[in-house]
Amino acid sequence: MFIGEYKHSIDDKGRLIVPAKFRTLLGETFYITKGFDNCLMVYTEEEWNKFIEKLNNNPMKKKDARRIQRFFIASANECNLDKQGRILIPSHLREYSLLEKEVILIGVSNRVEIWSKENWEEYNADDDIDISELAEDMEDLDI
Repeated sequence: MFIGEYKHSIDDKGRLIVPAKFRTLLGETFYITKGFDNCLMVYTEEEWNKFIEKLNNNPMKKKDARRIQRFFIASANECNLDKQGRILIPSHLREYSLLEKEVILIGVSNRVEIWSKENWEEYNADDDIDISELAEDMEDLDI
């Protein structure tokens, strides 16, 4: 399970050091794609296959199902770590998630999310987040 929050820098070539705790869990091949709230989502090969299977179970005749597939799959990139434990984040994904220099990697159970430092701070400073409402949502989700 991926947990925790890590601050790292992305270099001029778009390479990012993956925290050692995440490297072991990610395995040799893993996938990175666009996520919600302008972050990137990183999945192990096993979790990526589960995610794709769920996407593919939606009827192609539905416009929204096709749009969701395109959003996640067309932007996806297969990744491998280099000898220094880095990944190369493609420019289209860096642009989407507004990654410049400082980034935050967070573990979110079955995936890693990569955020620009600014977006992560803005997300966490959101005055609209009410923990009481989240608690009610948790009940609705049977958590």
